[in-house]
Amino acid sequence: MFRRGLRLIGRSFRAHPIPHAIAIVGAVLFAVSVVALSRAIAWVTDNVIVPGLGDDGVSDSRLATGFVVILVIALVRGAGAIVRRYYLAMAEYRTQATYRAQLFDQYLRQPIRFHRETPTGQLLAHVDNDLIVAGTVLRPLAFAVATVVLAVLAVISLTLVHPLFGLTAFVLLPILGVINQAYSKRVAGPAAEVQQAVAGVTNVAHESFDGIMMVKTLGRSDDEVERLRAAADTLRTKRLKVGGLRAVFEPLLETLPNFGVVVLLLLGGWLVDRGSVSVGDVVGAMSLFTVLALPFRIVGFFLQSMPPSVVALERVDKVIDLPPPPERSRTGSLPDGSLELRFTDVHFSHGSNVVLDGVDLDVASGETVALVGATGSGKTTLLELAAGLVDPDRGRIELGGVDNDSLSATGRAARLAMVFQESFLFAQPIVENITMGDAADDARVRSAAEAARAHAFIGETPQGYNTVLGERGVTLSGGQRQRVALARALFREPSVLLLDDATSAVDPSVEAAILSGLRAGTGDQVPTVLMVAHRLSTILLADRVAFLEDGRIAGVGRHEDLLDLPGYRTLVQAYEGGESS
Repeated sequence: MFRRGLRLIGRSFRAHPIPHAIAIVGAVLFAVSVVALSRAIAWVTDNVIVPGLGDDGVSDSRLATGFVVILVIALVRGAGAIVRRYYLAMAEYRTQATYRAQLFDQYLRQPIRFHRETPTGQLLAHVDNDLIVAGTVLRPLAFAVATVVLAVLAVISLTLVHPLFGLTAFVLLPILGVINQAYSKRVAGPAAEVQQAVAGVTNVAHESFDGIMMVKTLGRSDDEVERLRAAADTLRTKRLKVGGLRAVFEPLLETLPNFGVVVLLLLGGWLVDRGSVSVGDVVGAMSLFTVLALPFRIVGFFLQSMPPSVVALERVDKVIDLPPPPERSRTGSLPDGSLELRFTDVHFSHGSNVVLDGVDLDVASGETVALVGATGSGKTTLLELAAGLVDPDRGRIELGGVDNDSLSATGRAARLAMVFQESFLFAQPIVENITMGDAADDARVRSAAEAARAHAFIGETPQGYNTVLGERGVTLSGGQRQRVALARALFREPSVLLLDDATSAVDPSVEAAILSGLRAGTGDQVPTVLMVAHRLSTILLADRVAFLEDGRIAGVGRHEDLLDLPGYRTLVQAYEGGESS
């Protein structure tokens, strides 16, 4: 564990050597100042305080000298502490920022399958709690290094005063180190368990808040409170265990230096009577012992922090070390104007589950095709393949005659847009949810909103397009969220538009107006539309219908022509019955 901890520290040093080095210099300066201050106190005691208690008193110049010496050393000590803390915090936070940037790069680089297989709470825990814990061991690092310097200087200083003083420090300091080591060894496991318990409480709270609608509608509030109570009880138990260890060891760490002070007092009194040391020497030695407890407690905290920090960083490294997706040539460019969309012998599987088994489909430029099929037939997967969110196991997908694999994500996104059934909106003004940070005049934003039939209800919100939405757009209805998401897609004037049941929450008459607007075109072109349809009114609005069955396109044509297919007819009759009810 110690070697793994040193590797963790070494990585941070290599990434940010300057703040680490300055922090250690500040810590060493603090340690030297502590020892120097004890010697200054000894000098002031012998040359200012003791003479000042006598009949002759002390001169103003000597008094001023003592004051200046104490003040200068105290200021140097304070400067060392400030430098240590400031640059150590800088090193810690910069290290966290480095790891966080690497994590974000991996999150963005990994395919959509990775995000579907990894819980969102775990991804959030990596960039938040895990990185904070991983950096905890860096916080006392400079002070821990300086503690070694302080211990050596303290023993030398006390030995120079008198060998018996040095012997006292030489005996007590290793005892402090042994107690610290025993404390760190015993508390490391329970401290790591506390971090796991904290993550457990966070996960329960995250799930409860994220699923608040389900919790409320199913009357599960009491059950969720009980789940949180159980997780909190576990956390309390773990923390009480750590608190019990602290209650045993920390008083010992506090008591031993004070015991050393008592020993020095008794020993010093005897030596003063013999004329071997002065009163100032005894006072200085005692003052040095009073500050030795804190550095050794810092070393204990350093050793205690190492195991959970190592475990947390290893969790993060599991993501950072993931192999990047295979590099492909991304030099393809799309022709101007509307684009046709073509699927040729496309296969796709989720593990052993075959989703698409040789799909062939052509969507002409400017055409609107409704994709119809039973639940789980692969309709959404087909759209995700076209959008480049996932890669086919086999087959070819072309946009405007160009292989989809040869297009960069940026180049594809500039000409193709996809609108999901679950519309995600940010807690930002409506206009920013439409433009997504792109510069645009009001006329272009309004045109996109009008095409999506969103302009009217946006105008009724408190600040219009500048109205800030609630988290995930909860201040809008489902249909309104879908229309804002559609406006976001249309704002980019795409050549190809993929709609994954993106108008399911709007009224059929509004849906008809939206699709009619699409046929009129956005900007200077009529987009090619491939849309998943789950109701008859949507199907009837398309130019053609593609029926997906058993992973293949079972038929393509007008709605009336496809009614000869038993599977299609049964499915559409179910849709029709659902609408009429």
